[in-house]
Amino acid sequence: MSELLETIEDVVRFPLPVDEEFVIKRHRIKPSGECNGKRICIVTGIHGDELEGQYVCYEIARRIRKTPESLKGIVDVYPAMNPFGIDSITRGIPAFDLDMNRIFPGNFDGDMNEYTASEIVKELEGADLVIDIHASNIFLTEIPQIRINEKSAEELVPFARKANMDLVWVHGASTVLESTLAYALNSRGTKTLVVEMGVGMRITQSYGRQLSDGIISLMSELGIWEGEVPQIKEAIVAYDSGGDDVCYLNAPSSGIYMKEKEHGSLVKAGDIVGKIINPLSGEVMTEIKAPENGMIFTVREYPVVEEGSLMGRIIREKVLNGEC
Repeated sequence: MSELLETIEDVVRFPLPVDEEFVIKRHRIKPSGECNGKRICIVTGIHGDELEGQYVCYEIARRIRKTPESLKGIVDVYPAMNPFGIDSITRGIPAFDLDMNRIFPGNFDGDMNEYTASEIVKELEGADLVIDIHASNIFLTEIPQIRINEKSAEELVPFARKANMDLVWVHGASTVLESTLAYALNSRGTKTLVVEMGVGMRITQSYGRQLSDGIISLMSELGIWEGEVPQIKEAIVAYDSGGDDVCYLNAPSSGIYMKEKEHGSLVKAGDIVGKIINPLSGEVMTEIKAPENGMIFTVREYPVVEEGSLMGRIIREKVLNGEC
């Protein structure tokens, strides 16, 4: 049986006060024999409260070890790009109140956070594909999806279709922040897919297995994997730039939101998807109805809402029917 070469190495390491160190690590897996040099990078933990990617990192390593002879290229796994955030269950970088995904591409001569961002970009640049895995926050739960900047859609959508996601959501350029890791890498010619799935501070194993199937599919497409490939589902592709593929459900009043539909539910216009209640008076303040036919793909999980809070998103029926 073929063997693997596995190494765990530092991407960034520097000292901190009180005998601590800041360390970002990489787990590299490659064949012990001939390697074709193709490389896929699995990145997660940029936001410390988004844990869905942790299971994917484990699952990909487990699958490769099960059939090591199938691996022909390099798989680099980065479970914790924001290690202190993960340790403290903090979205951003602790003590700095800083969102790490707003400082790319960084600056080698900047402060420690800018320097770290620049080293991450340098580490990932040149890979054949980067998968940047995120979860939603604690307020919303998302079906497994890939989000793409329309500037990169022509190149990335064909890859995203092979990733076994439920949805590929192409955003208008004006809605995508240029300070994200994905934007920094895509603008440098390194193809990067952003995955959003699940909910903050939790791990949904079924989603992790679904994405792991998709990553094996992408590895096969790139020539990194020559083993068995799971059956892949055909993703729905929706476009945000036209403004008519997705509709949003926002709270008309403050209160406690009680959902009545899970994500993935098909709804008709006028169907009740939830209600806002007043626990003090014991009254239903507002029934939330679907404005159009479609499928719910984002659902409010945290029940306290203020006026204007996002409660859900619906893909319009025409997209489900392939009419866009």
